[in-house]
Amino acid sequence: MEILNFGELLKELRSKSGLTQAQLASQMGISKSLISFYELQERVPSPSVLIKLSAIFHVSTDYLLGIENTRRLDLSGLDEDDIKIVELLVDTLRKKNR
Repeated sequence: MEILNFGELLKELRSKSGLTQAQLASQMGISKSLISFYELQERVPSPSVLIKLSAIFHVSTDYLLGIENTRRLDLSGLDEDDIKIVELLVDTLRKKNR
């Protein structure tokens, strides 16, 4: 299990989401210092913390732990036509980047 990069990944996800450590901590019901400890890799998150983080950042717990590198998109609230457009865009971008 690759927890070694967890702190860096957490910081990256938090920054990309425009959240401060204090804001993320508030959403999770934990202290800002605990978020800091996770980012500095001084503490390992519990399973319940991993589940909360995965919900906030719309990624799997496996992604957070470095087990898989596939990011997931939350498509809730989109109708079938919207989802088809997103799928088409993703396919087009994959072809472009090959």
